[in-house]
Amino acid sequence: MADKSATASPGRITLWGIEVFVATAEERSISAAARRLGASPSAVSQQLTNLETALGRTLLMRQSRPVTLTRAGEAFRRRAEAILTEAAQARAEMSVSDDAPQLTRLRLGVIEDFEADVTPDLLTRLSRDLTGCRFLLETGASHYLHDQLDAQALDVVIAAEMGVPEDWAEVHDVLREGFVVAIGKGRIDRSADLLDQLKAQTMIQYTTRHYMGRLISTHLAQQNLRLDHRFELDSYHAILALVCAGAGWTILPPLALLRARRLMPELEIFPLPFAPLSRHIVLTARKEILGDVPSRIAAELRSLLRDLGRDARPEDYPWLETSVSVAED
Repeated sequence: MADKSATASPGRITLWGIEVFVATAEERSISAAARRLGASPSAVSQQLTNLETALGRTLLMRQSRPVTLTRAGEAFRRRAEAILTEAAQARAEMSVSDDAPQLTRLRLGVIEDFEADVTPDLLTRLSRDLTGCRFLLETGASHYLHDQLDAQALDVVIAAEMGVPEDWAEVHDVLREGFVVAIGKGRIDRSADLLDQLKAQTMIQYTTRHYMGRLISTHLAQQNLRLDHRFELDSYHAILALVCAGAGWTILPPLALLRARRLMPELEIFPLPFAPLSRHIVLTARKEILGDVPSRIAAELRSLLRDLGRDARPEDYPWLETSVSVAED
């Protein structure tokens, strides 16, 4: 990978130097900022030195672990973030033709739930609509993608809604899905109480290090349920493989189950035997940066999801129609 120049003239404030400073302030690490920016640690360090020389102030305590901001650094950071926001808007405006609106680059973040079935088809559709656009894709957990959007490292994210949107964000509904119980075939007596039977078995918990795991854990606490769980994992496939092996049962959203189709014949799916829990998948972008592109992507995604829903065989996924609903256009 070609490194970005570390030789910008000392004494001059550059946009690249400001971007390096903001990345370092957010990551609290020169090496982490370098990975995020696609530069070397030495290039990042040199840019920080150049910026501090130009301003005549020390902005970061680089010997600290983690790196910390000085008082001057805290004050400059607010200005720096405003500068980068204006620069991003200018780049977006300049990359759009007056005659045919068209971006030249789109940094897209998508939750892992869509990785196999949805994202490839979505990118194919977008490439036909946004001709000449270069797509940079990043997949990950919802909280990570929202952090990357907040840090201006991504332009658009498709992820679970996580509370009240920031003032700078535009949000487009994609779908709502209700969580379900998954357990190995033959481990539930359908004539007996489901919750009592689940309480007598081990729950395999999705990790509370991620937003979705905390959402599930909080909901259970609100129901005054204290369920025995020996396993806490961050992999849908690992969780469902344990469920199929008879190690316990789990609570997951339907999209997680669709990612493990090969295991479905060994599973039984039930609605939650207590108050329902759901999550919303939304598309989020910065307001007034990409024009109508975010709304067009959201509409394309909703259309794709409806197509996938129609293609799913009801006999294979009888719970899908009642647990997942795509937002209206």
